[in-house]
Amino acid sequence: MKLKVKEIATFAMLGALIFAFKKVMEFAPNVHLVGVFIVAITVVYRKKALYPIYIYVFLDGLFGGFSTWWVPYLYIWALLWGAVMLLPKNIKPKFQPIIYMTICALHGFLYGILYAPAQALFFNLDFNSTIAWIVAGLPYDLIHGVSNFICGLLIVPIIAVLKKVNKI
Repeated sequence: MKLKVKEIATFAMLGALIFAFKKVMEFAPNVHLVGVFIVAITVVYRKKALYPIYIYVFLDGLFGGFSTWWVPYLYIWALLWGAVMLLPKNIKPKFQPIIYMTICALHGFLYGILYAPAQALFFNLDFNSTIAWIVAGLPYDLIHGVSNFICGLLIVPIIAVLKKVNKI
């Protein structure tokens, strides 16, 4: 995937924008636009969306510390990207908002489950302890999923702006 100079600049800006929006929203735990942006940029840029996603992941580690909390970010956002990549490219416009919002919400609801394997490995948790860790996080996953669904209203407008900027 050879990149043009414009794409390099665009992807750097998008990765930084995702990071900035997450930082701005830190006052509200599990309410952010990371999933919204990942869905939108994946719809527009497809495989190349991995560039801004991993710029965001790198920035989060750089500013938050490359620690055990960060390692799941190496796969957890790629799973959302992969789910969007599996969607058909030509979804009818009237169905796009609900489909994109639902994918984003499901990722939020499943976040703790997706995060759990890393927790189990790093902290030597057995099956029962891993399940207890997941259950303890369910209220946060509920907030995450509901907020992702609501914030998902921004996905289609962001897609439209990205397509306009890129003249796609």
